[in-house]
Amino acid sequence: MAFRNLISSGRGAVRTVTINRPDKLNALNRETITELQIAFDQARHDDSVRVVVLAGAGEKAFVAGADIAELSAISPIDAQAFSRAGQRMMRTIELLGKPVIARIQGFALGGGLEIAMCCHLRVGSEKARLGLPEIGLGLLPGFGGTQRLLRLAGRPAALEMCLLGQPIDAHRAHQLGLLSRMVASDKLDDEINALADQLAASAPHAMAGILDAILIGGECPAAEAMDFESKTFALICTTDDMREGTRAFLERRKPVFTGK
Repeated sequence: MAFRNLISSGRGAVRTVTINRPDKLNALNRETITELQIAFDQARHDDSVRVVVLAGAGEKAFVAGADIAELSAISPIDAQAFSRAGQRMMRTIELLGKPVIARIQGFALGGGLEIAMCCHLRVGSEKARLGLPEIGLGLLPGFGGTQRLLRLAGRPAALEMCLLGQPIDAHRAHQLGLLSRMVASDKLDDEINALADQLAASAPHAMAGILDAILIGGECPAAEAMDFESKTFALICTTDDMREGTRAFLERRKPVFTGK
């Protein structure tokens, strides 16, 4: 499918999805949200894809938020539909079953931080600025931002960032866990490529199991989560990749995982 607002490209088992609206600082409008839903559904069902990198075009912003011009004229009914479409798309990313790396340069504000928080690894430039400034528009984050920020950074940071609406710098974001890694701007792509290549060489079923155990199990009571982990562990033990990984360890060689 040809996208109007995205660029989808591949490098081996790594797919890069770039939000391509640099004149709007890659702001999320309804069309872009729909295209992201399609792009990640495609990645989910493409067995040749093991890792996805999500990026924003240009160096000024990863995603600077929702499209305010579109948002300013929205009705309450349409606002709820817009919020739910965004939440659905971001939940698709979160539960993709394949690692998603956010490449964060410049601003990740509002919907930009919300979509970044759905990604499993967030690698940011030291010049990145992250925040949820919706309070200044008389709004609150509507794509799951209040809940994910609470879970990632804790209640005090979530309240401060949402109530004051002031962006934080990359160092503070790294301290709070909003950035998995912070690197110099000129090293950003090298770091992301190295991470993506490492993940692409890993066992897909094991990665999917880890993601499910942490993301789905983490939403359950402890006993239920442990049971889910145990069943997932047993299921992965049926894979060829598990046999290959254990055999390679005993034979003191590097494993070659086929995704079977």
